[in-house]
Amino acid sequence: MRLRTVLATLTAGLAAATSLAAAGPASANFASRNACSPSVSIDRFSDALDKTTYDGTFVGNFSALAVDRDGSPVALEDRSSLFTLDPQTLQPRSAVHLADEQGADLDSEGLVVDRDGTRLISSETEPSVRRYSADGEILDRLPVPSSLLVSPAGRATANQTFEGLTLLPGGHTLLASMEAAISGDSTGTVRFQTWQRAKAGHFRLSAQYAYRTDAGLGVPEVQATPDGRLLVLERGFTSGVGNTVRLYLADLRRATDTSGVENLTGQPSVHLIKKTLLADIAACPSLGATAKQPQPNPLLDNIEGMTLTGRDHEGRLKVLLVSDDNQNPAQTTRFYYLRVRV
Repeated sequence: MRLRTVLATLTAGLAAATSLAAAGPASANFASRNACSPSVSIDRFSDALDKTTYDGTFVGNFSALAVDRDGSPVALEDRSSLFTLDPQTLQPRSAVHLADEQGADLDSEGLVVDRDGTRLISSETEPSVRRYSADGEILDRLPVPSSLLVSPAGRATANQTFEGLTLLPGGHTLLASMEAAISGDSTGTVRFQTWQRAKAGHFRLSAQYAYRTDAGLGVPEVQATPDGRLLVLERGFTSGVGNTVRLYLADLRRATDTSGVENLTGQPSVHLIKKTLLADIAACPSLGATAKQPQPNPLLDNIEGMTLTGRDHEGRLKVLLVSDDNQNPAQTTRFYYLRVRV
């Protein structure tokens, strides 16, 4: 998604602080592990790819991350390029151009590497989800509910549609997160759409769920944890202040299937996806990072991509984040290496 300005509120800040306090008990060595919270710590960051090129292609505008079958990170940029990166140096090894059925570039936002090595990629233009071969050939296109299409075809707002994409454990359920509410739903109530795997690698429409963001924030990314819950990024930007980026743990269990609910307006019969704040990234140690524009913490930028890369010896999830620099001199392409206890 292109950078946009949203207003942060005092209420959201107080709610986040309350949730953070409830995220888990502080351990005795909490402060010694580059802690962002009792549940999240940061190992390091890297600006190695900021304002670089590979084979004539700008490296940046990153909107999503995944891990390929050989363990290599794969980074998707929202202007139709998909990069395979070196796991150690992050330097690009290859770049594949993506296009729609008419050969036009995508506003590509979400990425899943499926078990056969094909790539499932969401574009927020329509929005759409397509399956691509590793060399960029379109293999399939998934159905999308009419209500989630961009107006006037549907009720979604341009550039506020499918941002996150993840495959739940077992590989049978694909989930896409809308960035913002559709027309007729309460502000901040975001729909998560799922598909079930069918024959011959196709997916069919399945349940839909509702998730409420903090005031002024949207959802740029979701990633399934090994136990079937979700890591959810919430993000916003306030001009002159900087970015807000929060990491939540969300649970689909007991959430209502909202695919048959036309308008989500706070009905008591609709159970939202339960969420728990894991960390506000502004609370992480800066680790010597610098920012090119005002930020609550110079470590922050427009964080938009996330993937899980494994577990450490303590069982914590190793999580890689990346920021979308929008090819803007005032922003940075930055990778963040987190450890998350869920």
